[in-house]
Amino acid sequence: MGIEQTLQKEIEESKRWIDTADGVYKRDLITRIELINWVLENMNNPYIPICDLIESKMNVIIDKINQLDDLIEADPLDSQLRILDWILYQVCFNETKQFERL
Repeated sequence: MGIEQTLQKEIEESKRWIDTADGVYKRDLITRIELINWVLENMNNPYIPICDLIESKMNVIIDKINQLDDLIEADPLDSQLRILDWILYQVCFNETKQFERL
């Protein structure tokens, strides 16, 4: 299964659980779908180094978290960071495997 298919499957699974979820879990599912769609859109452009783009977005989020004093305010950003970390692993591990085959 290719990385695009893996990410699409994650979107489908997240959409399936949204109706039964509530609170923070529902927010995280919605964020997961949005971030995966963002990555998929950017993966379509061959001129965008996707791993660098994801890492850059993660660094922006880390900077925002470090500027906050309230853990409750930082929680949604922390969730985004965890989701992006998972996506980064999925996408960049895939790219590394393809590079090793060459």
